[in-house]
Amino acid sequence: MIPYGKQDISPADIEAVVQVLQSDYLTQGEQVPLFEHTVAAYCGAQYAVAVNSATSALHIACLALGLGKGGRLWTSPNTFVASANCALFCGATVDFVDIDSRTYNMCVEALEEKLHAAKKTHTLPDIVMPVHFAGQSCDMKRIHELSVEYGFKIIEDASHAIGGKYLGSPIGGGEYSDITVFSFHPVKIVTTGEGGMATTNQQPLAEKMQLLRSHGVTREPHLMTQSSSDLTPLEGAWVYQQVGLGFNYRMTEMQAALGISQMQRLEHFIQIRTKFAKHYNTALIGLPLALPYQTLESDSSFHLYPVLIQTDQISRTRAEVFNALREHGIGVNVHYIPVHTQPYYQKMGFAQGDFPVAEAYYRQTISIPVFHAMTEQDQETVIKVLQQVLV
Repeated sequence: MIPYGKQDISPADIEAVVQVLQSDYLTQGEQVPLFEHTVAAYCGAQYAVAVNSATSALHIACLALGLGKGGRLWTSPNTFVASANCALFCGATVDFVDIDSRTYNMCVEALEEKLHAAKKTHTLPDIVMPVHFAGQSCDMKRIHELSVEYGFKIIEDASHAIGGKYLGSPIGGGEYSDITVFSFHPVKIVTTGEGGMATTNQQPLAEKMQLLRSHGVTREPHLMTQSSSDLTPLEGAWVYQQVGLGFNYRMTEMQAALGISQMQRLEHFIQIRTKFAKHYNTALIGLPLALPYQTLESDSSFHLYPVLIQTDQISRTRAEVFNALREHGIGVNVHYIPVHTQPYYQKMGFAQGDFPVAEAYYRQTISIPVFHAMTEQDQETVIKVLQQVLV
């Protein structure tokens, strides 16, 4: 089976993890801060906060921006459920903005129209969370301009997009958002097994997220309050204070060491994925498929290569094509079932037909294999099987 995505673990990656296992610290040592510095430096951000998953990063990013009961977050329906769930964790409400029919990212025109209507009813969002689907950046400059006009904060869900660029700069630099979140799940570009990272250029947000990931506890003197009890004087190295309510979202030293090692090959990973995507772009012409559209403003990291099956041109349904590909050893998948169509969200009042572009995309899409450990022979096999199946 050729999977749609897969990690690439090198001997250097293994050695980096082994060194940590042989060290004194398996958690809260030197590797996590070094990994944070590595990612921040790569992206051009001032701060980075590592956590145990991108979901955790989205959660604390929302909390750091003040999202709570009565708050509102808008995101894309074409994403994994975590993008929306993080608002519910905070007690806030969720709504969605339909996608662009070419990029499958949040449609800026639909966002502007929805904002205009929400202003009239005093229901503007506190946070808008664009999702960089498949590794291609949303139109962040225009979204940022709308944030200035309508007063919302921005979290970039860049779970797919480390190594990608927007307007020539690495995604995660924070020029057009408050916080950017990356995922290091095994099928992503860089992996730490499980893991996530939030980057920002705002020190108060970084400090808030650092507190939230570790129980709300700090040993930093400038974050502590003055002692009001003889029982806890601020005079010993053992002293810590809980100054807020947080979680145990910490990343381990082993994960961070793996991430640091993986980051050394990030540019190589992106080059390989781009090469495979470009070959698909030419080799699949003529088949009953709609191929991914790439804007001039964005250099995708190609976490996914989604194609749309033109079922009106063939004798098979999308499900039949999907099953036939898997039977031939091609581990295709579908990204994503629109969040608003999930039973949990339908109980909130969302329904089929609410976001028709996302739903139309979903009915046709299949993600075919693209990953940096794939071989040219693997790709030729994928192409050959597609040619056989799409009849």
